[in-house]
Amino acid sequence: MFEIGNSLREARLRQGYELPRVEADTKIRAKYLRALEEERFEVLPGETYVKGFLRTYSEYLGLDGQLYVDEFNSRFTREEEPLAAPRPSRQASRARAVESNFVIVALAGIVAVTILVVVAWKFGSTGPEQSTGFQPQTTTPAASTGTSTKEADTTPPPPSSKKAKLVLYAEGGDCWLQVRSKSATGKLLYEGTLQAGQTQRFVDDKRLWMQLGAPAYLKATVNGQRVHNMPGDPAIAVVKADGLHVVSTA
Repeated sequence: MFEIGNSLREARLRQGYELPRVEADTKIRAKYLRALEEERFEVLPGETYVKGFLRTYSEYLGLDGQLYVDEFNSRFTREEEPLAAPRPSRQASRARAVESNFVIVALAGIVAVTILVVVAWKFGSTGPEQSTGFQPQTTTPAASTGTSTKEADTTPPPPSSKKAKLVLYAEGGDCWLQVRSKSATGKLLYEGTLQAGQTQRFVDDKRLWMQLGAPAYLKATVNGQRVHNMPGDPAIAVVKADGLHVVSTA
């Protein structure tokens, strides 16, 4: 165990850096840097920001960023209890019962129609002397539903969902980022510092959730279209097929 804050402060002073310079280089506000050095983590917006800023700040000072994140997790992060599986509601049970009754009634109707067809066929095929003049009619599926075959054929197919394809490129500086599938608790796709000149690509069938430490250094495209609303400060954003949407900024 070691003191996170004192270690960061000593490393900064040892290299002769002032907080305004570190703020300009890392794009992390000075008040957050001071909070990290004083271990007042409640000042930051949340644990996700704490981990991201810890990693960026420590690596900027030439330290092992993962070591500081692990130390924070071991001392300050509380594990969430698993949620209990939801019990089926009474309304859902009632809906299933109604559906079962509907199936039974439908089957009974099919049996009754089958019996009538068999009886009509039997009496209609006994010969000319006993013919009742009954002529069975054949009904096409289009006629029974009241819609023409042409109208049925021209019904447009349901629209297909587009995937969210994201390309990130670091230009002019480094940016720490975390990318997850669909939400903040989804599958972790990437976590680390994207250095200047490096590129990362991500694809998801619905959306991507991102936390960005220094997005001012990022260039991005979504499904081949250039992103023009990239935030300048640390932020949380969601990427869908139609583009990037900023959720919050620090």
